[in-house]
Amino acid sequence: MTDNRVWKLPENAPDPAALAAAWTRVIENGLAALTAGAQPGGTFAFDPTAPGRAMADFTAQLWQNPAALLQASQAAAAEWMEFWTAAARRATGQAVEPVIAPERGDRRFMDPAWSEEPVFDYLKQAYLLASRQAADLVNKAQGVDEATRTRAEFYTQAYLAALSPANFAFTNPEAIRRAIDTGSISLLSGLANLLADAATEAKLPVRRASAEFELGKDIAATPGSVVFQNELMQLIQYAPATDEVYRRPLLYVPPLVNKYYLLDLQPRSSLVRWLVEQGHTLFVISWVNPGPELADKGLDAYLDEGPLAALDAIEAATGETEVDLFGFCMGGTLAAMAAKRAAPGRIASLTTIGSMFDFSNMGQWATFRESAQLEAMERHLDAKGVMAAHEMQALFSVVRANDLIWSSVVSHYLLDKQAPPSDILHWFADGAHIPKAFLLDWAKRILVGNELTAPGALAFDTPAMVISLKDDHVSAWQATYDGAKLLGGETRFLLGGSGHNAGVINPPAANKHGYWTNAEMPADAEAWLEGAIRHDGSWWPEWQAWLVRDPGSGSGVGAAAKVKARKPKKEIEPAPGSYVRMR
Repeated sequence: MTDNRVWKLPENAPDPAALAAAWTRVIENGLAALTAGAQPGGTFAFDPTAPGRAMADFTAQLWQNPAALLQASQAAAAEWMEFWTAAARRATGQAVEPVIAPERGDRRFMDPAWSEEPVFDYLKQAYLLASRQAADLVNKAQGVDEATRTRAEFYTQAYLAALSPANFAFTNPEAIRRAIDTGSISLLSGLANLLADAATEAKLPVRRASAEFELGKDIAATPGSVVFQNELMQLIQYAPATDEVYRRPLLYVPPLVNKYYLLDLQPRSSLVRWLVEQGHTLFVISWVNPGPELADKGLDAYLDEGPLAALDAIEAATGETEVDLFGFCMGGTLAAMAAKRAAPGRIASLTTIGSMFDFSNMGQWATFRESAQLEAMERHLDAKGVMAAHEMQALFSVVRANDLIWSSVVSHYLLDKQAPPSDILHWFADGAHIPKAFLLDWAKRILVGNELTAPGALAFDTPAMVISLKDDHVSAWQATYDGAKLLGGETRFLLGGSGHNAGVINPPAANKHGYWTNAEMPADAEAWLEGAIRHDGSWWPEWQAWLVRDPGSGSGVGAAAKVKARKPKKEIEPAPGSYVRMR
């Protein structure tokens, strides 16, 4: 029998060439992922059994108080009954207020369909309600020790972030619409993207931006010269932007985890460029991206060959023995240790930004301080010699999974869309390795041993400003405030708005975030904030005024004196140098 029907492609059928190209990418990337997966396995940088062990410990302690658990279950059941009742009323066409809504700033549910379409609204609210109940159970459970609670909270939040309905193709309304509009090409291309990422060493979603940045051109572009280098760092001296400069040079110590140029992103947001324009002779350490050949370089080596070596190089370049020293995150901790070790009179002032000295209250980061995690890390370092950049990036990404993992999953796997260019995210992805000896020293001496809290470990007479960020997820501002009391000299505390990275990049022209100041240093951090004055705009000018304060006030040592602008006397190579380009 002959079939006389005319077969037609559906209206939204994809272009055959585009469909073939998408399938070709899927096959090619799938083969690459299979090849990568067939490589011999190595050691794990972190303990893979930690999540299961943490939840088992929490559950065991939770069941020691069955009455409280029953009460929590009853309260949860009442909330679900309220939710189901509201959902049933909405299904009949009644107007109903939501039982639960996303927190302000939660970008996962911004698509209108999450509120306007009953099915997606139900999925959203059910997820949010279950998430809140799980978080409350962990946070409020009685009879659970704080170490167990901290680990359980960390892994619970990680699981909840992964289980969001926004992360799945058939429960994300935007992904469904785009799949229909593209005739499924978006999902095929997204699968190809996923397989391509699975073939990488990191196995993390790779951020696909519509434009990239070039070091020395778009970012890290402030003019300067590398004037000194050794095995561990290059020292950059920036070209003056004023006819006269402040007598005392300024030295920046960055963390080891990422490259130095968070402070020198695009020119409009570059703190490096801004400081030079204010009249500072600025030097910046650019750490090497170490390989296994530097595995034995420990914490003491990084201090001696980093900031302490830079002090001698700065004196040779400028003739000045006194330096204003500042650092960010781990770099600020290293700067404080270097200030303690430096010869008297070498450090005129110390500024730390988002840096911790007392590690007794690490919050969720304490999850990685337990003995099993440290043992796994040490085995991995024994085998590799360094902690790879992508392994550190994975750790920081999990802590902010919604922003740094799942947003890319949605954009690149479900929607096949490129992200807008972001200099700060480009910097975040440009990580660096850390040598075995340094990381073990840091873990055992600083994180676990907490040796900086020992009497006199950081006490010195140098004036200090401790700058923290109010929404910092890496160095909680309350913990940095407590650590500030370990510094022995005249210490000021300043609290900036926003988070760990974005709060640092706060140029005055943007007039964003705001900051708080308080001349007093009460015992409690919250008491400090209650008595603080909030200011609009950037904290940069406040810090600048402190750096060049009037020596006649008794709080300075001649910082405001000016001399003829100092140009670099020798150049090994132009800034940003070669160390920052190492992969």
